[in-house]
Amino acid sequence: MAVYRQGELVVDLWGGERAPGVAWGPDTLAMSFSTTKGVASTALHLLAERGLLNYDDTVATYWPEFAQGGKAELTIEHLLTHSAGLHRIRTLVDHSRRMLDWDAMVAALAAATPAYEPGTANGYHALTYGWLVGEVIRRVDGRDIRTFVNDELAKPLGLNGLFIGCPPEERHRATLPGKVGIDLVSQNPRARRLQKKVGFQLGRAVTAARFPFDPRRAVNALVPRGLGNLFWSEEVMDVAIPAANGFFDARSLARMYALLAEGGTLDETTLFEPARIATMGEIRSTRRDLVLGFPMRWRRGYHLVGSSRGIIHSGFGHFGFGGSGAWCDPSRRLAVAMVCNRGSGTHVGDMRLLALNSAIMKSLHN
Repeated sequence: MAVYRQGELVVDLWGGERAPGVAWGPDTLAMSFSTTKGVASTALHLLAERGLLNYDDTVATYWPEFAQGGKAELTIEHLLTHSAGLHRIRTLVDHSRRMLDWDAMVAALAAATPAYEPGTANGYHALTYGWLVGEVIRRVDGRDIRTFVNDELAKPLGLNGLFIGCPPEERHRATLPGKVGIDLVSQNPRARRLQKKVGFQLGRAVTAARFPFDPRRAVNALVPRGLGNLFWSEEVMDVAIPAANGFFDARSLARMYALLAEGGTLDETTLFEPARIATMGEIRSTRRDLVLGFPMRWRRGYHLVGSSRGIIHSGFGHFGFGGSGAWCDPSRRLAVAMVCNRGSGTHVGDMRLLALNSAIMKSLHN
């Protein structure tokens, strides 16, 4: 865990093991799942800061094939606020291994039809977000998102622990998360038939009762078919899945957010003007998220920050499955990051980070 306050690294802690008998070190890299979305979002905002795109531009302006399926008017703002209606992945690809093929994923998304009229609802794009934002970056800039993040965020800020995917030369310090059973559909044919029947009956009950949260929608967004061991194999290090396979150390992640907390300038490096930071952190929706079931207070690429004592209203960032998370609060000149290899918790972090956030906020008032 690392914390920056007023541009200075004031907390720098690590412990435990990154593998049996191998101690966690200050530069250990951990795959951090959805925490990666905050990095991908920051990369896209750099293009806006440089005048290379506007949030109200249509995606098809830069990615013409994307205009299929009624998406001609879908904007970059819709992508950033998870209101594009493209959260479904289980029905987008026939197997999770497709996620290893960038061109296949962006082609599938270009051909997809939104689940609802863009801008009329919010539904967490748990996995699709990365290819959507990453392809816009590639179409505008020409570089893939891994190269862009390295060249335009990591190098200027002096970060040696901010990667999407994991370069071969850095894998000696990387850890993959401990495996958990997130493949919700058994590979046993008989069990699959039973699960399908139960799921169908549950779905009918949800619809009949008009519950505000439909678990089928969450499964469709979060669990592609055959997910199995994909995220726990070294293959996942070889590709970019910008919604889920960032490899970070806490110092680097916190320093990136410290740049935002300081108004876009950290030490002698300026990447944003203060007005852009305000735009990035502005709440764009308070609606209940259709996938997660509660309001996420979506910003442009970031969400609310919670603590065990409640919401930190001026904070924004992104948390991930397994417990990782990073955020900033420009009003307090504060940036926080935590990475781990627990491999459990909820899909938007876990209670440990909420408790730590409370301790951090309490310390500011003492």
